[in-house]
Amino acid sequence: MKSHQLLPVGLLGLLLNLVAVGTQADWPQWRGPDRTDVSRETGLRKSWPKAGPNLAWLYKDAGLGYSGPAIVAGKLFTMGLRQGAEFLLALDARQGAELWSAKIGGALKNNWGDGPRGTPTVDADRVYALGGQGSLICARLADGKILWEHSMKEFGGRTPGWGYTESVLVDSNKVVCTPGGAKGTIVALDKMTGQLVWQSKDLTDGAQYASLIPANDHGTRQYIQLTMEHVAGVSAADGKLLWTSDWPGRTAVIPTPIFHEGQVYVTAGYGVGSKLVKLGPNDQVSEVYFNKVMKNHHGGVILVDGYVYGHSDGVGWVCQNFQTGEEVWAERSALGKGAIAYADGMLYCLAESNGTVALIEASPKGWMEHGRFKLDPQSSLRSPQGRIWTHPVITGGRLYLRDQELLFCYDVKAP
Repeated sequence: MKSHQLLPVGLLGLLLNLVAVGTQADWPQWRGPDRTDVSRETGLRKSWPKAGPNLAWLYKDAGLGYSGPAIVAGKLFTMGLRQGAEFLLALDARQGAELWSAKIGGALKNNWGDGPRGTPTVDADRVYALGGQGSLICARLADGKILWEHSMKEFGGRTPGWGYTESVLVDSNKVVCTPGGAKGTIVALDKMTGQLVWQSKDLTDGAQYASLIPANDHGTRQYIQLTMEHVAGVSAADGKLLWTSDWPGRTAVIPTPIFHEGQVYVTAGYGVGSKLVKLGPNDQVSEVYFNKVMKNHHGGVILVDGYVYGHSDGVGWVCQNFQTGEEVWAERSALGKGAIAYADGMLYCLAESNGTVALIEASPKGWMEHGRFKLDPQSSLRSPQGRIWTHPVITGGRLYLRDQELLFCYDVKAP
């Protein structure tokens, strides 16, 4: 449409409304549009019937792995191990039918389960995916044609023990990810060409399993990442190290950091705990607290209205005061350890051991449950040491869950 052509007011209003609805329904990357896992969606069920929400569709060929879904404009993107290789998959999000697949690279082999771990990232007409062995591809959204590819080894990266699990970030004109190693922990690539923009030479920690987040603080755009040794921020412009705070990681560091009003919250399992640091002028950083109230392994934590929710090893499901670090409540017996997601005032908690999904209020008053159901069927291909580790996603009035090759879509829109 040429610039001098005008739309009728009514049609213009309709188009603007459709754009708003489409934006609300999009979940373009790990933990949603802003990487907080806090959905702004409304109009969802506040309770479930005894049998749980209705199953909209079940796709049975997603392949092995723990990759989550990204959903944009009616298409769902995930990754899976099929026929000895890892693939990026595109499905019709309305019906669960496969549209195309693109080969990422060789298979990650691991006792806890083979295959890719991260979630693809969608940006405009492209989708970016990082496989378990560290192969990164940029593919065309329409048909899966690979436009460029790299390996984390090119940037000095060494595959962590449980594989690369990061979901890459697309920010402005860059793709940002964490190969780790002596050449620099974090790299930024030109999102169109794949060419190296910068590598964080002042930060050289090895890669762990967390996904980095973007933040604006004191006028500076930065990327925040958690490693075994540090929580750190680097400049988005050139990768310069801005600040670090020590982190006593053990065995594996996995949960995504949270940035809120100039403060950074991190947590990890294996007895480590949680920490809040405050960022000040001139890249000064000070510790607010460090305690063991929240020891989140890999199910993730969510900040809602000043409270952090998630599962803490040895304690159960926990509500923690974000500002003080104090425990508000803990619930050990209602549901086993697992992952968490948030939408429309409710927490969706998934038990990793048996596939039970519970719907509870996001409230500092305690565990208030409003329904549960159990995934059925469940994968017979899952490693005996593996669990149901893919995090829930709620978008477009639907709940997406995965157990290896089985990808579930439930209708959770209020009637």
